[in-house]
Amino acid sequence: MSTSLIHTLISYKDLIVNLSARELKGRYSGTMLGFFWSILNPLFMALIYMIFLRLLVGRGVPTEDILIGVFAWQYTGQSVFGGQGCINNNANLVKKVNFPRLLLPLSFSAGNLIHHLLAIGVQIVMITGILLWKGSMLSAWVVALPLLIAYHSLFNLGLTLLVSTSHVYFRDTNHIVSIVMQAWFFMTPVIYNLSFIDRFMERAPWLWNIYLLNPMAGMVTAYRALQLPESTFPWSWPIVIGLALPVPLLFISYRVFQRYQKYFSDLV
Repeated sequence: MSTSLIHTLISYKDLIVNLSARELKGRYSGTMLGFFWSILNPLFMALIYMIFLRLLVGRGVPTEDILIGVFAWQYTGQSVFGGQGCINNNANLVKKVNFPRLLLPLSFSAGNLIHHLLAIGVQIVMITGILLWKGSMLSAWVVALPLLIAYHSLFNLGLTLLVSTSHVYFRDTNHIVSIVMQAWFFMTPVIYNLSFIDRFMERAPWLWNIYLLNPMAGMVTAYRALQLPESTFPWSWPIVIGLALPVPLLFISYRVFQRYQKYFSDLV
């Protein structure tokens, strides 16, 4: 897989750049605020969830924890929801132009990564301001953040390959994905941290282990551990297995995409 993928990237790098640029330009085309919507959306979500947790649950989660969780989840959410249509939305190209169909999810993922990097830059500025106000500062481990973002991007690419292929064959995919993503959101420590639910999980250790098998639980927690000085990463076998799952997912998704992409032009 790696040799074929690298060869495709090198051979069609110019086309990937052009398609990625088109993705970035078209995302907020015609809007007044443009890219700032990618900042305002998670900020509004974070504000709503902070109020919800405080009023209805009676427990507060630090603002910085929620911001980091929402921005990390937004990256995966955009990869899944937007990635579904990266083949169908380019039906004219798929039907009329001979090129590796793999370029479409690759260029979408590249554009989404650039978008995420810009959003992360703004997020870090906000987190730094919050920590300074509290008399603290970013963790020294923040220098490792690019490695986590790269690994997170591979995970999102695997998801994009899977949902884009599925959407060509099954148009009900968007409805199924919507339900799955809603459930996945609440089963991931996005609007709360692990310490928020550990008292509940203490009653059922086996449930805690299953919960940590969720790759996004490890991803979000790792984002916090690399940025927040008081946040630690709970190393254990379930969370390590969960973090390793994106590797076989990417391999399987790539194989599925390559197997079924030859029929795309007949179905889009």
